[in-house]
Amino acid sequence: MLRPTSLRSLPRSIPAPQAWSGRSAFRRGLFVGPQQKTAVSVAAVSAKRSTTALLAAGLLGGFVAYQLATEPVLRAEGPRAPAAAEDLKSRLSAQHVQVKNSWENPGVYAWGNNVGRVAAPDSDEDLVKTPSRISAFNGVLLRDLKLDRDVGVAVNEKGDILQWGVGFAPDTKTPEQTLTGKDIIAVELSGDRLFALSKAGKVYSMPMAKKDQAEGVKMPEPSWIPGLSSDSKVSYRMLKPELSYFERISKIAAGRDHILLLTSSGRVLSTAASYSYPTKGQLGVPGLTFATRPRDKPYDTCHELTTLKGLTITQIAAGDYHSLALDDAGRVFSFGDNTSGQLGFEYKPESNHIPVPTLLPFQPIYGKDSVPTVTQIAAGGANSYFTVDATDTATGRVSADLYACGTGIWGNLGNGRWTHVQGVPIKVKTLSGLFEYDDKSNSIIPIRLSSLNVGATHSAATMQNLTNVNASTSPSSPAHDVNYGSDVLWWGNNEFYQLGTGKRNNTSVPVYIPPLDAVAAAIEIDMTGSSSSGDMSRKSGIIGGKGDEVGSARFTRKDQVHRFQVTPRKRVQVGTRRVEVEQRVACGRGNSAVYSAV
Repeated sequence: MLRPTSLRSLPRSIPAPQAWSGRSAFRRGLFVGPQQKTAVSVAAVSAKRSTTALLAAGLLGGFVAYQLATEPVLRAEGPRAPAAAEDLKSRLSAQHVQVKNSWENPGVYAWGNNVGRVAAPDSDEDLVKTPSRISAFNGVLLRDLKLDRDVGVAVNEKGDILQWGVGFAPDTKTPEQTLTGKDIIAVELSGDRLFALSKAGKVYSMPMAKKDQAEGVKMPEPSWIPGLSSDSKVSYRMLKPELSYFERISKIAAGRDHILLLTSSGRVLSTAASYSYPTKGQLGVPGLTFATRPRDKPYDTCHELTTLKGLTITQIAAGDYHSLALDDAGRVFSFGDNTSGQLGFEYKPESNHIPVPTLLPFQPIYGKDSVPTVTQIAAGGANSYFTVDATDTATGRVSADLYACGTGIWGNLGNGRWTHVQGVPIKVKTLSGLFEYDDKSNSIIPIRLSSLNVGATHSAATMQNLTNVNASTSPSSPAHDVNYGSDVLWWGNNEFYQLGTGKRNNTSVPVYIPPLDAVAAAIEIDMTGSSSSGDMSRKSGIIGGKGDEVGSARFTRKDQVHRFQVTPRKRVQVGTRRVEVEQRVACGRGNSAVYSAV
């Protein structure tokens, strides 16, 4: 089991870093800020006094009250009757509620810009200010989900593509199936086309608009009757990279007018995403333009990046007009547009594009005291992000860091500043140098990022922190035996409420957001010393009604302590079957979503 140490901090929904208060705060997903510390100690003392009397009376509820009150979450008021432990879990832990709800009610939550009817396809509101369910996906598990301003694209559990938004069809009110029967596992969006990768490694390219899909050239497809064929239902093209016999396409990444392909052998290919041929070097092939392209081949002919030949590339990423590649040695190569410093190099007016994959050195950033290895890359808009494992040369200790470069005018560098252009990668201090204690190895280990999701101007980081999805469901199990998931922090542009904070101000440091359903109340420590009872006020969707009752303690909830978490992968009962499911985050162009994924 992992236990955290407050060697570094993560913020909640405030612009300045705060400190985690040891193991309990991390496990239960509850934040304790500096202003709460005095109240915590007072609450703990009072809880111990009341516990002595309760134990003498043999009340089980008294033990539960003590266990919870000594963690920084509760305030005691007056005598009450005991309640079932499982019921207490749901009422006292927002994190437990979120995990439970993700299994019992899977689906898609979306928020942000809805001018294109993507965040809420059946609503005429232009802004969705807080996470809301898309009813068409209630109970639905997805393989992938991508959002743009005017188009939403999802891949359902069977591998079929669904689309919605005014960019797909102006009058659509619910997602519609388009490309079916191809066993799609991932999708990417360019400026006017979508790309789909099948489980077999085939890449399909199709227009965004429903009208163009209906009127375009249809591909012949084999029939279930031998020797017969029929035209496809929608228009699409097939990308045809030159591959070896056992090689296939394993990953794709698309910008506004280009797409990268990664093969199973670690090769990288690129091609134009549409007739608006890339002009900023993001293809990674020097001299390749619309004028110099092979005239006897289609515009979307795939070209191998010969500069990377001989290297084994493991990850690719694409921003609007730039590209990244990471090899198995932890080295990053960047190419394309660098007008905002998004390639990791200082901007030079005389050469604002780099047309060939170029090694981005991290050793000079760390100096001689550490050896850096890049473990993950991500890109979006005019930004790039890198997670780095830095090994101290003296002690061998590893620190997990996050770096960013590119534009930061909306706070999307996450470094607490508002910067127009950032060339050399700069550390996101709030999400760097985090550690926790590992019981199994009896050592302190770094807390890494599980995934980075980058939109056009905002980002979200899912932490690889301690989680628990094995809490007992027995009514007799302890109330502190709860489920809790992975923390997610958001930063950048919030013009359209896409960060999910419920406010419209941009944020230049990663912040927490409230739970999705807002059904679990946040609990603030506030020792009153009163034995009188009363009702909790209902506010902003927080649970209202009578106070929670445990033995002789009554607990009052207030805002802004509990935070949103995603549920890690686990095999659970969904409807009438058991399936492995997890929650994932998607950041789009002014909008965001969380979905249940297989």
